[in-house]
Amino acid sequence: MHCDIYKFPKHDDMYVYIARPDYPDDTDEIKDWLGVLPKDFRASLGASKFVMHLDLSATAKLARVDKDEVLTKLKSQGYYVQMPPQDVMRRQAELRARELQDNKYD
Repeated sequence: MHCDIYKFPKHDDMYVYIARPDYPDDTDEIKDWLGVLPKDFRASLGASKFVMHLDLSATAKLARVDKDEVLTKLKSQGYYVQMPPQDVMRRQAELRARELQDNKYD
């Protein structure tokens, strides 16, 4: 299974894997690969940045996620979302809370 991986500047350390089951035969025309994502979710992500193309069958394991879980999600829904580690999510939430508090008194 081939996939493309994207990141989103608004969300540190979050990556979205998009299934490319027909690769390389699906490259004849430009497609909106992120179109498989639910509309509300995609809108919340903001602008995307392509990170890499990956052949999962040629990859022994992935750094932060279980390869089998990624494959299952890619086959069933066409995408997989790799969330940031808990410490990164906690830090982001604290920064947002501080920012909101600071903006409250502007």
